[in-house]
Amino acid sequence: MRGALLGMSRSSTIKNVVTRAPVTRGVVTRFVAGDSTADAVEATRALAADDLRVTIDHLGEDTTDRGQAARVAVAYVELLGALHTAGLSDRAEVSVKLSALGQYLPQGGEDLALENARTICQAAANAGTTVTLDAEDHTTTDSTLGVLAELRRDFPDTGAVLQAYLRRTEEDCAALAVAGSRVRLCKGAYQEHESVAFSDPHAVDLSYVRCLRVLIDGPGYPMVASHDPRLIAIAADLVTRAGRSRDSYEFQMLYGVRPAEQVRLARLGHTVRIYLPYGDDWYGYLVRRLAERPANLAFFARSLVGRR
Repeated sequence: MRGALLGMSRSSTIKNVVTRAPVTRGVVTRFVAGDSTADAVEATRALAADDLRVTIDHLGEDTTDRGQAARVAVAYVELLGALHTAGLSDRAEVSVKLSALGQYLPQGGEDLALENARTICQAAANAGTTVTLDAEDHTTTDSTLGVLAELRRDFPDTGAVLQAYLRRTEEDCAALAVAGSRVRLCKGAYQEHESVAFSDPHAVDLSYVRCLRVLIDGPGYPMVASHDPRLIAIAADLVTRAGRSRDSYEFQMLYGVRPAEQVRLARLGHTVRIYLPYGDDWYGYLVRRLAERPANLAFFARSLVGRR
């Protein structure tokens, strides 16, 4: 089922059917803040009231048009300005997919993505906050890490995202576990071949813990992105054993997934950051969320039945 859903995430035919179905909107609003910058700012304000931090994703990916890539960069600049005006820059940063900034263009895509990312990083610096580069499928990993290295020359707070299901990730963690390096570790949400990624859930969990140990034992800033109670408990134990202070790491969770747990962890004194997507290009994001957890798929199914 997970493989089928991940295959759907890049099917334009299925996308057209799903996005036109009236029932879908009720599901989307659980996981997506809304369509506009104002929606993202208001959702951020509500999360901040519960002592939660936020990282905001302007939805969109796989851009192959220079004009669209530029518009995405402008949307982020507008968002960062709005967060600053609302006094929320100390609670929120942004997450950026390089493929939305032109990385996939056949000629000069990586340079274009770097240029657009620089624009966003400068806007974030002006607003007093940071940027994290999202991970995508394995074919973009080397390019994304290369752009990260370039950005960190001028914007050293730029965050990285690594996916534990990729076989290479433990080595990438070791390379990025350096002083001042913000690294989000997640399980991974793309359909990958067995040659490059672990497919067995238990193997993915074991890889996650190995990677987590590398990050927590290093001098960087680990960002533990998981909803799995076992992994959260393991991470909490590892940071305690490592003698880490509460401001030297954070937990991250998705908007709309286990919201009570998000608040519980924050009330225990942990820094908790919520990945908050907004925008009308939500299809690929939503399908990957449904694929990640059976509970998400069950929620979607109940919504379909309830609207009939």
